[in-house]
Amino acid sequence: MELLIAPLIVLLAAGGLGLGLVLGRGPLRGSCGGPDCLAGDACGVCPKRRAREDGR
Repeated sequence: MELLIAPLIVLLAAGGLGLGLVLGRGPLRGSCGGPDCLAGDACGVCPKRRAREDGR
């Protein structure tokens, strides 16, 4: 039974993400390290870190 439920849940999640994209919610974005971005120890290519350094 679990072999039927797990793919269904994954398909529903992927379908929800796709539906949001189709309805104009914008592209999916990654977190670029998640909590590391908030602490200021983010990677060099993190958009949040670059924005802070540029003064935005």
